[in-house]
Amino acid sequence: MPDDLLRHVIGPAPYSSWWLWLAIGLTVLLIAFYAGVFAFTMPRRRLRAVPLVGAARDRVIRHRAARNVRAIADRYRAGELNAAPAGEAVDRELRRFLRQVSGVRAEYMQVDDVVGSEIGSAAPLLASLVDVRFNAASELDVGTVSHDAEELIRTWP
Repeated sequence: MPDDLLRHVIGPAPYSSWWLWLAIGLTVLLIAFYAGVFAFTMPRRRLRAVPLVGAARDRVIRHRAARNVRAIADRYRAGELNAAPAGEAVDRELRRFLRQVSGVRAEYMQVDDVVGSEIGSAAPLLASLVDVRFNAASELDVGTVSHDAEELIRTWP
């Protein structure tokens, strides 16, 4: 082969940099996918033990529950809800919150059973909500009970 043809031979073409960014993006997406699968399939009690994930999850649950209780109280004060339906809605939201943060199936427990469980500090408030829901002559104000529920949610250990 004559030497004069070697000047037409070139090295391999360089690859485009977008291949690198595509590989990095797909790797990050894969890691996020596995982290999501791990977080959503892990039991709640073990998830709370993971330092950052458990704290963030508890904070989101508290914020959402407090916001929902406040919205119910606002609807009651605006006259959209009567006392019994407002008390029922606050009770449902409080019991849902207690189940999410403690794992105790509070939705299905009577107030007497709640007293002896790990969520016993919520029993007086749940008793007040039962009185509001089922006693038409109740002296309790749903707005006050809702405020107490919101404070319990915000200060839950």
